[in-house]
Amino acid sequence: MTRATKRAAPAAPDGPTAVPDGVPRAGSAAARTGENAGEPIGDRTGERTEEPAGERSEEQAEEPAGERADERLRRWRLVLGGDTADGTGHTLSGRDAAMDGALAALYGKGDKPGRGRDRSAGLGASAPSVARWLGDIRTYFPSSVVQVMQRDAIDRLGLSTLLLEPEMLQAVEADVHLVGTLLSLNKAMPETTKETARAVVRKVVDDLEKRLATRTRATLTGALDRSARTSRPRHHDIDWNRTIAANLKHYLPEYRTIVPERLIGYGRASQAVKKEVVLCIDQSGSMAASVVYASVFGAVLASMRSIATRLVVFDTAVVDLTDQLDDPVDVLFGTQLGGGTDINRALAYCQSQITRPAESVVVLISDLYEGGIRNEMLKRVAAMKASGVQFVTLLALSDEGAPAYDREHAAALAALDAPAFACTPDLFPEVMAAALEKRPLPIPDMSTQR
Repeated sequence: MTRATKRAAPAAPDGPTAVPDGVPRAGSAAARTGENAGEPIGDRTGERTEEPAGERSEEQAEEPAGERADERLRRWRLVLGGDTADGTGHTLSGRDAAMDGALAALYGKGDKPGRGRDRSAGLGASAPSVARWLGDIRTYFPSSVVQVMQRDAIDRLGLSTLLLEPEMLQAVEADVHLVGTLLSLNKAMPETTKETARAVVRKVVDDLEKRLATRTRATLTGALDRSARTSRPRHHDIDWNRTIAANLKHYLPEYRTIVPERLIGYGRASQAVKKEVVLCIDQSGSMAASVVYASVFGAVLASMRSIATRLVVFDTAVVDLTDQLDDPVDVLFGTQLGGGTDINRALAYCQSQITRPAESVVVLISDLYEGGIRNEMLKRVAAMKASGVQFVTLLALSDEGAPAYDREHAAALAALDAPAFACTPDLFPEVMAAALEKRPLPIPDMSTQR
């Protein structure tokens, strides 16, 4: 296996030392299979050019052929790795050597801490050395690439336990995946680290709320208004599409006019509770990213007075975290990722909390690997739907597409008119709006989510 199949070569923020976008990155299919390793490397700035193939700028045309060859060798050396001038005859120095060292520590021959003595770099197993490495990659690579390399370091080198060190947490680039890892370590985390960990989680949660909250509130407020229809609307509240559809039988062909005998309008949602929403979240280890997003959405929904929101997490036990919904960070640290799964038990609890079935939406977020009683779970879903509950099944609530899931259970739920699908955070407000209005859900094509 060549080094190109194992190491990242992301674009750096500072052009001249960058390895361009055409190079396979860690975490991508190309990086792991070696595909595209022989494709052209690109221009010097690490950015894609808009020039048609075969055309060159005047500046490029004037560049000496020897310099172009050296530049190409430099880039291939960064892609392929190796010791000194191994494989290309090109020796790196300065910033290039530092970039190569950061890449080699993760993607070099020494894939495990303490191994690969022929390498000049390695992460080792100490928090200070990893913290320095994290600082290095943040210097040389953009944030999106740093997050990929962090995840690879945790997965390839088993560095999860080092996240228990405060200096390590201060060096990482915070993202949803890191929050999931921290939550899985929550019970083992010493008190000296928890304050730093909460700060990291708080930053990610705040960023997600800024991105998602406004659109979610606007979308759901509109849905609540539309669900409260009135037959005597004011002019600016008339729902013209529904009014025309309801009065087509009163069409006068000689006047080419519809007489609106009955007006249908949008209602105005009052401050009273109009709908009940129950988020039922599987907290098994594979659902970490979904738990993070669901906690943020739960807090947003809870801030809307017209929606009574309940948030329940479960493994083989059921925990109601509704009282903590005013702070999603508290919700997240109240979860315990990992363990078994008893969906039936969780749904039984959720069903017991519903007071107005016809005005309620239950959202089950789970990969559907049921450790409880399958037939009882399906009977419970059927009973809730028969009582008027809108039941939504999300296999995941994240940007990662469809996860591994129990296809037999998904098919059984679909037969109950409760199709299971993976949902992105951007689509979730539309899904909830459709459920609140009792109209068909905007279900994405699962084949595009793999």
